[in-house]
Amino acid sequence: MNVGKLLKDEIERVSRKVVRQHMAPVRGAALAQRKQIAALKKQVAELSGQLATLRRAAGKSKPVPPVDGENKHRFVAKGLITLRARLGLSAEDFGRLVGASGASVYSWEHKKTAPKPKNVAAIAALRGVGKREAQRRLAEPGSS
Repeated sequence: MNVGKLLKDEIERVSRKVVRQHMAPVRGAALAQRKQIAALKKQVAELSGQLATLRRAAGKSKPVPPVDGENKHRFVAKGLITLRARLGLSAEDFGRLVGASGASVYSWEHKKTAPKPKNVAAIAALRGVGKREAQRRLAEPGSS
C-alpha cells in the first residue's frame, strides 16, 4: 500500500464532505428563490391578463353622464380667452357678466385658478351670445 495515495484519497473524501456541507444551504436558498420567481411570473401573467381585460372593457364603455348638480360643462382657459375676444369685452366687463371680478377672469385665463361651477355655467351660457347681446346685458341695471 502506498501511504501517499491513501492520504490523497482521504483528503479528497473529507474535502468533498466539507463542500457538500457548505453548499447545502446555498442549494436550499437557490431552490426557494426559483420557486419565488415562478410564483412572481405567474402573478405577473395573471395581472397582465386582468389589465388586458380592463383595457378592452374601458374601450367599450360609454362616458358616465354627470349626476344632477354636478358641473355639466368643462372649462378650458384658451376657450375663455377666445370667447372674451370674440365678444370684445374687457376682463372686468366679462367678469360682471359671469358674476366675478376682472382679476378672477385674468386668473382663469392664465390658469392660476379655476372658476367655480356657477361661473363655468355662466361662461357656457355666454357661448351662444353675440357682441350686441353682451353689450345689452352689461347695460342692464342688475349686471353690475
